Amino acid sequence: MKITYLLNSGFLIQDDKTLIVFDDYADPTHEVRKSLNSNFDKLYIFASHAHFDHFSLEILQFADQVEKFIFSYDIRRTKRVKSFPPDKIEFMKRYSEWNDDSISVKSFDSTDIGVSYLIEINGKKIFHAGDFNYWYWSGDTEVNRNQSTLEFNRQMEKLDGLEADIVFFPVDGRLGEYRDLGAREFFKRTKIKSLVAMHNVGFAPWIPDRKIFTIPTWSPVKSGDSRIFEGGNFQ
Repeated sequence: MKITYLLNSGFLIQDDKTLIVFDDYADPTHEVRKSLNSNFDKLYIFASHAHFDHFSLEILQFADQVEKFIFSYDIRRTKRVKSFPPDKIEFMKRYSEWNDDSISVKSFDSTDIGVSYLIEINGKKIFHAGDFNYWYWSGDTEVNRNQSTLEFNRQMEKLDGLEADIVFFPVDGRLGEYRDLGAREFFKRTKIKSLVAMHNVGFAPWIPDRKIFTIPTWSPVKSGDSRIFEGGNFQ
């Protein structure tokens, strides 16, 4: 399985002859277009929510080649989505499921808007958090911090014990000393085999505390950077 960083929370996954794209709002090095020149069977494009840095008309250029656009329910209300072919869109509510003969998808809630996704393909499970995170801001009020904690733990009750081979999770530099607080809690309460940091544009790569994160991690910075995920490790 090859994983390529696009930008922000955007990633391209190539697994055998299936291509999966997450939250592609900008692809400066045209990685998705390049991959379509290879031998592939199906292309699936996901958008976790309607924020501009997760969903844009960037992906409309692939409408003729896509098998399915899989969008969060909130995208249905945007003007942008009206440009997409309706017969190729699957809108997913929170805690819903969709599948075909290649992939299966489950959606979960977010602590912002939209959903997060758990995808199973060829026996492997991939979790993309979207904007689900422990948004615990330095300098915020105690009331807001308590609300963030409540919202994060409420959603984690649905995710406790989740199993995944690869997890894409926000490790946002804007949160300062709390940048990986959500990732730490998520790792402690789930059964995941690896973690990819995302939503970190403009900040230095995340360096995990190896006393906590005992699994392989990757913190991409440059669009077009890629890793091969094989045998539970990034190569």
